[in-house]
Amino acid sequence: MAYSDVTIVVDEPDDLFYTRAALHAHRPAEGRITVQPTPASASPAALAHDMLYALGKRLAPGPNSPDVWLDSVNAAWLAAAAWGVAMGVRHVVVPRAHLLTIRRIDQLLAWHESTGAQLTLLWQKAPRGLPPALARVERRISGRDRFEALLAEPGPIPAPPSLPPALPATAMAVAARQSSAPQPRGTRAAPKRPHPCAGALATAQLVQAVPAIGVASEGSAALAALVHPLIAGALSVLAFTQTGLGSLRFTRDLDISGDVCVIKLHGAGHRHCPLHAVPAWARPLLAGARAHHRLMARSPRESVFSPVMLAEARHLRAHAGRLPQLDLSLLAGILVP
Repeated sequence: MAYSDVTIVVDEPDDLFYTRAALHAHRPAEGRITVQPTPASASPAALAHDMLYALGKRLAPGPNSPDVWLDSVNAAWLAAAAWGVAMGVRHVVVPRAHLLTIRRIDQLLAWHESTGAQLTLLWQKAPRGLPPALARVERRISGRDRFEALLAEPGPIPAPPSLPPALPATAMAVAARQSSAPQPRGTRAAPKRPHPCAGALATAQLVQAVPAIGVASEGSAALAALVHPLIAGALSVLAFTQTGLGSLRFTRDLDISGDVCVIKLHGAGHRHCPLHAVPAWARPLLAGARAHHRLMARSPRESVFSPVMLAEARHLRAHAGRLPQLDLSLLAGILVP
């Protein structure tokens, strides 16, 4: 398999210039990050953790860490892919790639395939030692000028994970109106087929979103540093809506607008399903949660947050307890709306 948008930079003399240039190129706001592999780490998920660190995420420390489930290779790389897509990462630079095991190189290439971001590997030894997967990479360069030119490239715009098209917004809006319209007197109502509660886009055509509750900058920064996209997204919603965790139980992909400006929550029996405005600081977090949902190839009508609402809810509550400035512990414990 030939990998497009993968470049190997050959630096056989191990010139310090290349490492310095790679570190200087780390600019997440511009869609380019530099991932520094942790040397001699025995953790199977170590490189995924390095990727998450470069994306600004911080694993909770300690033997009883609520992030312990991210020791799983698949879970860690899925989180890294979701954040990469949500944050618009277009170019990833990895220094000292010649020290990576074949397994970790394969993981990195799989991440590249799932996100569509450009990948640049600094191979700081003789190229004859390239593993088979990298030997098929067509683009190899050397020389300071060519490396600097490569770092100046904007990189491709990754395509977000796709989903089957949902019911058109106009049809959903009509369904929402019809479901609440009174029947004319003397007529027998036809048996109703169960239909889904209208999504955020259709609901926004009928009602105005509830304004977001203000969150201090230190609180939003703490939420942005959470590693798991579903936990970061769920706790951010609790913070700017001050609703219980149970309101997120039935929140689907289609309950988050395409621009992530509004989100619809669901009450018991769908009797009260308010639409909430999403503040700017929380949009990347909800975008990460949605990207995670889509990368798992789940339906737009399935709950986005269900994986952290059942057996793993203890991790979500533990993170809420680690954020006393947001006072989310009580809200995170309310599972029934």
